[in-house]
Amino acid sequence: MTPDLLLHGGTLLDPATGATRRADLLIRDGQIARIAETIDADALDGDVPAYDCADKLISPGWMDMHVHLREPGYEHKETIATGCRAAAFGGFTAVACMPNTDPPIHTRDVVEFIVERAEPLPVDVHPIACVSKARAGKELTEMADLVDGGAVAFSDDGSPVQRAGLMRRALEYASMLDRPIINHMEELTLGPKGHMHEGDVSTRLGLQPVPALSEEIMIARDLLLAELTGGHLHVAHISTARSVDLVREAKAKGVPVTAEVCTHHFTLTDEAVEATAFSTDTKMHPPLRTAADVEAMKAGLRDGTIDAICTDHAPHASFEKEVEFIAAPFGITGLETAWGLTGRELIAPGVLSVAEAVRALTIAPREILRLPVPTLTEGAAANLTVFDATTPWTFTEAHVRSKSHNTPFLGADLTGRAWAIYNNGQFVTAD
Repeated sequence: MTPDLLLHGGTLLDPATGATRRADLLIRDGQIARIAETIDADALDGDVPAYDCADKLISPGWMDMHVHLREPGYEHKETIATGCRAAAFGGFTAVACMPNTDPPIHTRDVVEFIVERAEPLPVDVHPIACVSKARAGKELTEMADLVDGGAVAFSDDGSPVQRAGLMRRALEYASMLDRPIINHMEELTLGPKGHMHEGDVSTRLGLQPVPALSEEIMIARDLLLAELTGGHLHVAHISTARSVDLVREAKAKGVPVTAEVCTHHFTLTDEAVEATAFSTDTKMHPPLRTAADVEAMKAGLRDGTIDAICTDHAPHASFEKEVEFIAAPFGITGLETAWGLTGRELIAPGVLSVAEAVRALTIAPREILRLPVPTLTEGAAANLTVFDATTPWTFTEAHVRSKSHNTPFLGADLTGRAWAIYNNGQFVTAD
């Protein structure tokens, strides 16, 4: 525990307005006690450790609203503790975890287990519960009871809600509870056994494809249902240009829809599968798309069609990924590299400003999930991230904090570092 701390010489960033100011920030008993241009550490009562924030920014703590922590049931891939360790290294003070665990997060006891397990950690964990019992797509879960237990949203992530009638009822019930439905956008009959994006590369490689249309048809259906019911639809891991257009058009009509994009979907294309000679670290769901789709993700972030940046952090053990491409599970880790990719792909080229990128990692995800947004104000609980957007660095094995190492970005040059977080009375550095 680090109840008292002085952050010295940093620049405070308000992502809501983009305003910055040079200031020292004093934390006492886990709360922001004082913000001033200069605070003399020697004049403080007691021994208060100081952290040098010169040339660094300080913002409200970041949140990744789409991660897989694997516990309970798949602790050989990741645990709540190791996933939060990776999150802290990446600059995140909060995550929302998906329900494809074993047992799935479809009963209140599992929700409460996750909340209790995460309670002593420096990273807040918010469970996303199942839409349907056992994620089977047949019967709705006890949504009100799950919310009472701590669930912040509903999703069968990894398994799309295929039945339109069930999705309609889910949106209706969730709207009464003021919670979003997060659907895995895929019409399974269009690509039931696909391994990568349908296009020139899949044809050349001879791999069974996943067409862009399978995502777009499901989004179109769900947007119509959201318009009908008034329920909040959140589009998970959007990945195609037409999907972005559909969400943009729906927002213009006033449909209650929000969307997120994963860092790998604005960074890599399907050509990475060929370039890496079928590395299973390039296999994810939805798959890597085309260069035009990557540009559409950036355009969607720039004009506000896409609200949040996430990772879909999906750890797998090495023995699961070190197989033939068609036998490997989908998914890559992403918590440790999220900010470095955001800096390299979005901030450095001018797609987003630093404040806009931070907003997509702080305010947007919490507003979508109806969570309070931390602030850098005196008297508030200290929940913050120390970072910069310019430091060049190379991501190596030494930086991996997740239990699994299935990432295509080992050896990648990144831009911008998360240096530390403070949350729940704990100070964690990326050393």
